[in-house]
Amino acid sequence: MATISLRKARTIIRKTMEKGREMDLKPLSVVVLDAGGNVIAFERADNAAPGRFAIAHGKAYGCVMLGMAGTAQMARAETQAYFIDAARSAFGGTMIPVPGGILVKDARGNVMGAVGVTGDTSDNDAIAGQAGIEAANLVAEI
Repeated sequence: MATISLRKARTIIRKTMEKGREMDLKPLSVVVLDAGGNVIAFERADNAAPGRFAIAHGKAYGCVMLGMAGTAQMARAETQAYFIDAARSAFGGTMIPVPGGILVKDARGNVMGAVGVTGDTSDNDAIAGQAGIEAANLVAEI
């Protein structure tokens, strides 16, 4: 199974934060998870709210556990709220089905893990995270 190295995780975080500053976003927090939902790396920008780890983690965790990006999870929540509620319950309440949760894939389309970004609007979080993932030469599914 392909995995995200610590070095690539750090690149993802650094480049996501840089994109956030370039876009003049609010302070971001970024987590990178492996394909099993384990934390590889996390960073919270200066002045980011202290609860941002839980939000970033919830965005990424739902992606890994469902094999579905945050945007797709949100769409599913709008059409089948019962499914997302059941999944959230099955995962101990740790998933947040909104943009900013991004699946990370290799060039062959294999899921390597996920990134969760939070701090600005969910759509802006996703844009910044996509830039970070692509800077690490990986594929982002937002």
